[in-house]
Amino acid sequence: MRTVHRIALLVSIVLALTVGVWAYFFPGAFYSSFPGLGAHWIDEDGPFNEHLIRDVGGMYLALGAASIVSLVRFSRANALVIGTAWTTFGALHFGYHAAHLGEMAPPDALGNVVTLGLSLLLGIALLIPERSVAIIPSEEVAL
Repeated sequence: MRTVHRIALLVSIVLALTVGVWAYFFPGAFYSSFPGLGAHWIDEDGPFNEHLIRDVGGMYLALGAASIVSLVRFSRANALVIGTAWTTFGALHFGYHAAHLGEMAPPDALGNVVTLGLSLLLGIALLIPERSVAIIPSEEVAL
């Protein structure tokens, strides 16, 4: 399970730094062109608010920093803490967007739900307990 936890942490770091840097340092570009490749998911949801976009960027950077610490100082406790944070944010973020797909074109709505669902699954993966190996005393193994 540690491998799954480490992969989830690595992917969450990439996600957090990508979204966080883009939103915090380039809020106008983030607002008008997220997620890129010609799609527009943010600017269809209301007027530009630099403060809000930068706050979202800062929150992603904070989650990314905590994910980095959890990866470098890996422990089950750290994985549970950052997994709880990513899962809480992911569930609320997914829930909002799933309920507010509005006038999005079907490919954009699908992309939105799939990517946010995958982001939520990263947090859930960190909450999966490690499998414990049962040690059977040698007396019980004898047939």
